[in-house]
Amino acid sequence: MNVKKILFLAASIIKLFIIILLFSFNSKAEEKNIKYYSDDKGILSLMYHRFDENKYPSTNIQMDVFKKQIKIIKSLKYNFYDPKDLEKNFHTLKIEKKILITIDDAFSSFYEVAWPYLKKEKIPFILFVSTESVGKNGYMTWNQIKELEKENTVHIGNHSHTHGYLVNLKNDDFINDIDTASSIFKKRLGYNPIFFSYPFGEYSSFIREYISKNFKFSFGQHSGVIDINKDPYELPRFPINEKYGDLKRFEFLINLYPLQYKVLYPSEKYLTNNNNPPKFLVEFFDEQKNINNINCFSDEGNKWEKSNTYFNQNTLNLNFREKFDFRRGRVNCSLNDNGVWRWFGVQFSIKQN
Repeated sequence: MNVKKILFLAASIIKLFIIILLFSFNSKAEEKNIKYYSDDKGILSLMYHRFDENKYPSTNIQMDVFKKQIKIIKSLKYNFYDPKDLEKNFHTLKIEKKILITIDDAFSSFYEVAWPYLKKEKIPFILFVSTESVGKNGYMTWNQIKELEKENTVHIGNHSHTHGYLVNLKNDDFINDIDTASSIFKKRLGYNPIFFSYPFGEYSSFIREYISKNFKFSFGQHSGVIDINKDPYELPRFPINEKYGDLKRFEFLINLYPLQYKVLYPSEKYLTNNNNPPKFLVEFFDEQKNINNINCFSDEGNKWEKSNTYFNQNTLNLNFREKFDFRRGRVNCSLNDNGVWRWFGVQFSIKQN
């Protein structure tokens, strides 16, 4: 055997050994929920509701604007993410950033206005359905939902039964609401979806824990980009509507990348008098660069202002000036990482006094 063949064989063996090690590490990381820093490009998820329903600007998007947004995504060479791939590669490094479309509430306007376009363009998405609303005025019917569900690009998600404020319910009532929705899905579609969306993006530790035992993934309404270190039961999305659908802002957020972290505290996102304002800290990875350049804004006291922050080694601490007002509070943090903008957000649900 000549030297070239020996070197080639040795290189092949080393390459195979590295692949085995990486696979083993990723498997163990997934199995034990070990977090590690990586160059994950992420999945950027967008949330829509109504289409061409001008009476509801906070949940509506004009269809012509929606088409321009899709055009922007394509012009930036981003591909659309197929939700079915979440199960098989959530814990796998994403070497290419993709865009995930989600639709909440299954309004009739989505079926009539946006669905024909998405079908024509073969764009995959998740449609989150609240079972109590199906067939009522302004909402899709089960026949329409079944029609969509047959398409390869469409994935149905559970959005609770009543679409109520789940954090207001007693534990047993919350469980009954979710179980009712799940049983209706099984009756109507033959299965309960693996995807869940928290109504209004609100949840407590108890709600998250119950959802984690009955679904594979759940989405909130806090902004950010999904990466391998994000909690699969607290997945971020960027809400898009008439107020936040401006094309210049849209192009900025579409270009955002994950701002990864190891630990975010508090884990409890439901605040009462006893923990409002919360102690807030984020532990980053040692390998992360430029982390001291992070800027955070928060709306405690119902005023959006730059947060009071300080670093202790690789841990970011926020000192809130006031309590968060009922009903929701937010923190958004961004980082200019050598020209790459990274972002994560947190939403708290606030109990009424």
